[in-house]
Amino acid sequence: MDCTVHWVADAGMVMLVETGSGHVLSMDGAPEGGGRNLAPRPMETLLAGAGGCTAYDVVLILKRGRHQVSGCTVQMKAERAEADPKVFTRLNMHFVVTGKALPEAVVARAIALSHEKYCSATAMLGRTAEITTSHEVRESGG
Repeated sequence: MDCTVHWVADAGMVMLVETGSGHVLSMDGAPEGGGRNLAPRPMETLLAGAGGCTAYDVVLILKRGRHQVSGCTVQMKAERAEADPKVFTRLNMHFVVTGKALPEAVVARAIALSHEKYCSATAMLGRTAEITTSHEVRESGG
């Protein structure tokens, strides 16, 4: 896996990232750090990546189990250390999983499997942060 990060010098602290899979994303900093608030901060991008990684796992696990999942949202809340490096110290992931006749225990197990076995991003963050999860299961209409 690789990516290339390009600093856009005439845009303050904007960074354009070209991923190894050929996609582009941008990041920026807060005005007090020279940024212009034009894009997510790098740490926000890291947090979002962890949320995407674990949501991907949960949906895939449920689909492979032939469950009718129609939605998955992960609300991420993180706390950071006060001193540099300001690593994440606490992370809560609240899952809202929607589907037809989804057993709560199956959803809980999918979340646990992601957290304990599959999600590389949360495995890395778990080395500095206490990670907690919570969830709710909602029935989809129709």
